[in-house]
Amino acid sequence: MLPRVVIRLVHASDAAELIAANLASIDLHEPWVSPCRDHPSFHGYLARCDGDRSIGFIARERESGRIVGIVNLSEIVRGFFQSAYMGYYGMAGMNGRGLMSEAVRLVVSHAFRELGLHRIEANIQPGNAPSRALARRLGFRQEGYSPRYLKIGGEWRDHERWAVLADEWRG
Repeated sequence: MLPRVVIRLVHASDAAELIAANLASIDLHEPWVSPCRDHPSFHGYLARCDGDRSIGFIARERESGRIVGIVNLSEIVRGFFQSAYMGYYGMAGMNGRGLMSEAVRLVVSHAFRELGLHRIEANIQPGNAPSRALARRLGFRQEGYSPRYLKIGGEWRDHERWAVLADEWRG
């Protein structure tokens, strides 16, 4: 059976649709993420997704083509480390159906199999129960807690560190 979700690299042609989806999802995103909501911030995001240290994936529902969400691999480090941070967020109207779980599973599998990474870490705010549940469901384990770890929406926010290793991955 085919996955319900397809992923591909974010492209400049996604700008208008992604911005509209992010604007329609403000209530779902805040205070967890601050995604691009205008063309300048989209183009800044796209410039950071250079394919070397950061990769942005757009996930779409196979059947409808609608945007399910975004999954990013960032701070990709090679050499002895072979690791990356992962961030993800879904869109209003697409949540609660397991589609983001499928999208994240596809990206993590790609990171381990195609990119040859050893470790993926996701930093999640403690109050973001759906994101924590997604990480747990996919086999990530909580490794620690970092106070005032990431600045989101202009505020330093506490985060839990969740990670999975390539040899533990059951995707």
